[in-house]
Amino acid sequence: MSRITYVNGEFVPENEAKISIFDRGFLFADGVYEVTAVINGRLVDYHMHMERLKRSLGEMEMASPLDEDALLAMHRKLIEKNNLDEGGIYMQITRGAADRDFVRPKNVTPSLVAFTQTGSLLNSPGAETGERAIIVPDIRWARRDIKTIALLPQTMAKQAAKDAGVSKAWMVGEDGYITEEASATTYIVKDNVLITRPLSNAILAGITRKAVFALLQQTDITLDERMFTPDEAYGADEAIVTSASGFVMPIVEIDGKTIGTGKPGPVAKKLRELYIEAALKDAI
Repeated sequence: MSRITYVNGEFVPENEAKISIFDRGFLFADGVYEVTAVINGRLVDYHMHMERLKRSLGEMEMASPLDEDALLAMHRKLIEKNNLDEGGIYMQITRGAADRDFVRPKNVTPSLVAFTQTGSLLNSPGAETGERAIIVPDIRWARRDIKTIALLPQTMAKQAAKDAGVSKAWMVGEDGYITEEASATTYIVKDNVLITRPLSNAILAGITRKAVFALLQQTDITLDERMFTPDEAYGADEAIVTSASGFVMPIVEIDGKTIGTGKPGPVAKKLRELYIEAALKDAI
């Protein structure tokens, strides 16, 4: 059975889902997106995702074609129509369709598309064994705080990781400090201190990151928001990434160097356990 997608006000089978060739998302990557996890047919951290979407739209001086209530209804209808129990919903808003011009068009209706993807989030094999990463140069633009659909550098980084036989690509800036993983927030752990880069235009404000910070109050883990280098990562007790689709994921190897014991550590295990417990409780 074909997936049911959402395209500009209509729910249609995926083979009928189409947008204009003049859509500025297609021509200029002039758009933003969010991915919200779904477990047990419910949305995880949904309201925080929509707050970030609102910020991204504001930074791009774009409007949403749907208000908050309609966006939530659309998400829930996609879950219902696709019988989605576990996975996620990808939603993308672009400036809309207009004749190709670098200058933004006026009086154009934004485009909104969304679709579901199934996946095992709660029982991920990577959480049990840990995942491996390489470090690659961060070649992205300077406004990484906007969740834009311009993801070519990230796809290049992910492909480099796959070609190297690993699953994660940690990116390092020209200043020698780690920014983030190609699709996740990066952390290292040293002496029970969780270290992660502070928010700025250089990284995306991760939703799972924000949720994990709140959960630290239930632990004896200390938070240190500061920049760190690849060498610090190599010598860390643990390395971790967080994302909407991966939740909290341990990294046990970077650039062929074993991190800590080479197995998922106690901080990663504890934070993943607490996050899933909260997600199951608070999902809507």
